[in-house]
Amino acid sequence: MSEAVHPETGGKQDSMPDMEAYPILAGIRRPEDVKRLDEKQLPELAREMRDYLIRTLAPIGGHLGAGLGVVELTIALHRLFDSPRDRIVWDVGHQAYPHKMLTGRLARIPTLRQHGGLSGFTKRAESEHDPFGAGHACTSISAAYGMAVARDLQGGDHHVVAVIGDGALTGGMAFEGLNNAGGGRRRLLVILNDNEMSIAPNVGSISSYLARLITGKPYVSMREAARKVLEKAPAALEAARRLEEHVKGMVTPGTLFEELGFRYIGPIDGHDFEHLLPTLENCKHLDGPILLHVVTRKGFGFAPAEEDPETWHGLGPYDAASGQPVQRADGAPTWTQVFGETLAELACEDGRIVAVTAAMPGGTGLARFARRHPERCFDVGIAEQHAVTFAAGMAAEGLRPFVAIYSTFMQRAYDQIIHDVCIQNLPVTLCMDRAGVVGADGATHSGGFDIAFLRCVPNLVIMVPKDEKELADMLATALNLDGPAAIRYPRGAGYGVERGRPEPLEVGRAEALAEGEDGLVVAVGSRVRDALAAVDTLRRERGAHLALLNLRFIKPLDEDAIAERLRPGKPLLVVEEGAAAGGIGEAIARLALEQGWQGPFAHMGMPDAFPPQGAQAEVLRDLGLDAEAIGHRLRDLLDAPA
Repeated sequence: MSEAVHPETGGKQDSMPDMEAYPILAGIRRPEDVKRLDEKQLPELAREMRDYLIRTLAPIGGHLGAGLGVVELTIALHRLFDSPRDRIVWDVGHQAYPHKMLTGRLARIPTLRQHGGLSGFTKRAESEHDPFGAGHACTSISAAYGMAVARDLQGGDHHVVAVIGDGALTGGMAFEGLNNAGGGRRRLLVILNDNEMSIAPNVGSISSYLARLITGKPYVSMREAARKVLEKAPAALEAARRLEEHVKGMVTPGTLFEELGFRYIGPIDGHDFEHLLPTLENCKHLDGPILLHVVTRKGFGFAPAEEDPETWHGLGPYDAASGQPVQRADGAPTWTQVFGETLAELACEDGRIVAVTAAMPGGTGLARFARRHPERCFDVGIAEQHAVTFAAGMAAEGLRPFVAIYSTFMQRAYDQIIHDVCIQNLPVTLCMDRAGVVGADGATHSGGFDIAFLRCVPNLVIMVPKDEKELADMLATALNLDGPAAIRYPRGAGYGVERGRPEPLEVGRAEALAEGEDGLVVAVGSRVRDALAAVDTLRRERGAHLALLNLRFIKPLDEDAIAERLRPGKPLLVVEEGAAAGGIGEAIARLALEQGWQGPFAHMGMPDAFPPQGAQAEVLRDLGLDAEAIGHRLRDLLDAPA
């Protein structure tokens, strides 16, 4: 066995299992190999795939639970369809780990989400078997319908399959896609991977038998013959259609999908090949839009993941035998934990506080808030647009909503932020976790754009803390405002700073961390500590005395603090962990020019490219945003001619 060291925790565990333990899986190089297996070998292949995933992800972490739940479905899809000719579009791409294993990427599974390794999601540039990339939810039906339209316009005859699940059907875009595709009447198969048992209370032999029955040739032939006869009597045809839906609705929950224009089939057991294979085979030969309802269990085959699917949705390193997570050595609380704990404490004192999240109570730190204030915590599902407008409605009635959504997902609610919150100047606070570099999740989850897309919105106060204490204080600050606010903070562990009681900050006031006449450094949020380290190093090395401002407020900007520290001919450096294009550095450069300042200037931010995946420290190094890079840039500025 080889060893792997997790770059963010330092945990070391066996990573690459001995492939002799996986004789069937080891022989799978491409989907065609799945087709050559005897059907009796498929359950053993599923067992090997699960064991391989559990052991290879142990030292690196990842989205384990969703992948374990779709192993049989993935095998069935590649046995019956012909990828890449047939398009298999995975929604919430972290379900696709087993798909990667069967499409030529088995040997690289231990590199998932690592620097230079496989993406944790589907990615077009990675494989011809990934026809559409996805790191966000609810996209598969729209994309697959677009592919079906393109196929028909270009005279193709291949299949297009969308696999949606892991909560993605709670998102409005999924229903927009269903509505459009159902009305289009083109050949399209949508597989609902229902892994929460939310709309499938009656899985069993009767429903599975019904699914096979209504997709089989005798039923389909009889149905089509009856339709042709009844077409001459529209009223009778409509009555027959409604009778069929009523009968099916007594034993299946598919009436909604039928009303949207889909032929509903299911629910069937997604872990039973005897149900999956014949039903999928029948679906291949049906015309029009089909929705196949497959029930799976998230984390299936690994007891810890089955018992706690939310924790095992996505996690860091763990022990493969016990399922216990590998603890970080430093033990410092994460920014997420600090947010959740502080908001829960503030809510004890202020009954107006309510919390909203979009299917991520654990990931955003609101699980603690929910335990202490269950009646004031709302999980709206994967529906970021609704989350923001829902919060606006509560704010309009006097409450103080705090909306906790990852920076990357807040992008999906941009119109609601402008139209429903900021135009009306409502006191909604946007709490954006995972701002800046997110690490292993890569480009799809980059939190680098929020400063740029929010800075231009009127009425919005934008705050960025340098440490845990400032985060707590900024939550108190937002609570005191009579209008909207946004707070962005990074992923991962904090610094272990003592917080004390949260105290409101003076809005728009920067913090001076160092004074000097040799130049000015303006740093934002997570880059403040590294900037301070660089400034201290240059003071020791060169005797250079640089002023350093912790900006704290992106908007309103502390123009006075910046202007009074500008020195003619001396360097000005702005450092932020966000997109340079549209970032705060542009606003500060404009301010300096308006003040008549001239001198060496540099703006360090995330470049105009999607960031790579890897540990946060690795990505910050690659982007030239760590303490060493800041020091090099300052030396260049100090050496530049005045």
